[in-house]
Amino acid sequence: MSTEPQYSDLEIVNNDYPDRNYTIKVEVPEFNCVCPRTGLPDFANIKINYIPDQHIVELKSLKLYMVKFRNIGIFHEHVTNRILDDFIKIARPKKINIIGDFHPRGGIKTSVEASWEK
Repeated sequence: MSTEPQYSDLEIVNNDYPDRNYTIKVEVPEFNCVCPRTGLPDFANIKINYIPDQHIVELKSLKLYMVKFRNIGIFHEHVTNRILDDFIKIARPKKINIIGDFHPRGGIKTSVEASWEK
């Protein structure tokens, strides 16, 4: 098993309502990764809002996927877009928006928003 997060870590289940547009909102308020320059921890609230198509992402697999970022050195912009890319690969939603709301460190607060729509 890889310690690096992979899109295949995310499990999907069938969406019983693919003809209906509804939004799933998930928050990961205890997300953390590592600054690739300093090695110091970064903390964030990751917000995932998506309109599913044929599949939804199973939440326990999402939790285990997110935990794998804990020791990964990655920039805020990159981690937000990587989560978006992995979500698109596995679930193929109709529309998705990811917000990485990072806690202040060194007097700077960062929020990164990445979106995609079919």
